[in-house]
Amino acid sequence: MNVDLAHLKDIRKSFNGVEVLHGVDLTLAPGEVLALLGENGAGKSTLVKILAGDIPPTSGSITIADTELARLDVYQARQLGVRMIFQELNDAPSLSVAENIFLGQWPGSKGFVAWGDMREKAREILKRLEVDIDVDAQAGSLRVGERQILEIARALTQNAKILVLDEPTAALSNAEVERLFIVMDQLKKQGVGMIYITHRLDEVSRVADRVQVLRDGNSVLTVDAKGAQREVLVTAMLGHEALKNARPAPVSTSGNGLEIKNFSSGDDFNDVSMTINAGEVVCLFGKIGSGSSEVLESIYGLRPVTGGSVHIFGKEFKPKSPQESSSSGIGYLPADRQRLGSFASRSVAENLAVASWKAMSRLGFVDAGNEVKAFSRWSDALKISARRGPTQEIATLSGGNQQKVLLGRWFEAKVQVLLLVEPTRGVDVGARRDIYDIIRRQAKESGMAVLVATSDYEEVVLLADRALVMSRGKIVSEFTGNSVDANSLISAAS
Repeated sequence: MNVDLAHLKDIRKSFNGVEVLHGVDLTLAPGEVLALLGENGAGKSTLVKILAGDIPPTSGSITIADTELARLDVYQARQLGVRMIFQELNDAPSLSVAENIFLGQWPGSKGFVAWGDMREKAREILKRLEVDIDVDAQAGSLRVGERQILEIARALTQNAKILVLDEPTAALSNAEVERLFIVMDQLKKQGVGMIYITHRLDEVSRVADRVQVLRDGNSVLTVDAKGAQREVLVTAMLGHEALKNARPAPVSTSGNGLEIKNFSSGDDFNDVSMTINAGEVVCLFGKIGSGSSEVLESIYGLRPVTGGSVHIFGKEFKPKSPQESSSSGIGYLPADRQRLGSFASRSVAENLAVASWKAMSRLGFVDAGNEVKAFSRWSDALKISARRGPTQEIATLSGGNQQKVLLGRWFEAKVQVLLLVEPTRGVDVGARRDIYDIIRRQAKESGMAVLVATSDYEEVVLLADRALVMSRGKIVSEFTGNSVDANSLISAAS
């Protein structure tokens, strides 16, 4: 008798005659966490969508709870206990915690909701997960990590036996990540099997039992997670040995590019001062909630400034709106590139050119030919992989290629200051290196001042000329040269 919760055997999948999965096997045991790794485009999403019934395999077999099937639909997958927990929140923020946990299945009869019964059952589910969240609180008032736990709680009300978690920690603070892992530990004890997709390799040994690596639609490595070496995993993902985490070569800079003094925004941050030279990349490192991303949002005019001053290459600038900031030579990329940074249904050429439309327009009309020329100028320089060229929708690209297009947007606009929030969130290992090289090269060649807000210490080590550390809304440390290392950053931010 098969003891596995799920067994996918010789799974193949083709789109428009092009095979993207080449006979992949995957097994998941009760109470096991399988970390599924691979670069963007490796086939991870396609494989788990087949398991969840979203798309059918071209060939192969799927066995869940001793039921063998040639394919699944979403309804069958749910009946068999398969649930997907996506990186993007899928809740109703204006409803209560209890209402969200039982979303779509509120208990009651004859058209009346049993509110008391629902709250009590919600408390039982949260107790099972060993978390203390007020069931009457509005979901939108919770932290991101708590809202993700609600998604897991909802899955458990639907008798989930297999959870697929797609980069669940991408937007979480360190404390929220550990809390999620504790919840996962509880689920393991209860026999729930989990497939855990992540780009954060440092999480693997903490949370997973086994690791499986996909590359170019093939399963290339399956090993025990506790003994898995980072270098081995990265080599399997890339197909070659990765470069060592060396500090970038120092650059010579001249003159102040961006200067802020005694900068404040309510309770988010207070009395922040810094200078970024022309051609310099400075990383503002801090845990989520430290105030680092809020500083950049305020410079760009996305949140109110309650004190202090901003100077752009010696000229005073008062942030009022994103439009005014863009007109003053400031570019900005948010952490959520898909929802807030790009126009998902528009082409890569349009997305790259949008900040330059005014310069490209004539009599109020934008010349599409100019958009294509702009994309052509940057596609090779930024190594943008768009198989259908400038007309391809940006939403169909990998995360790394989307980010390259959005960086090209501001390079084409010739901004003087570039503000980046979590620039490689959700981007695979290989594309990260490309993006770091692109940012540093463009800063050096154009004299642009770059300020990066990030909670990824490895990103700081690989990208920054200087690092400033924020904690509780204040800058607490500064590091330069070889003093920028993981231990120093983490210690200063704690």
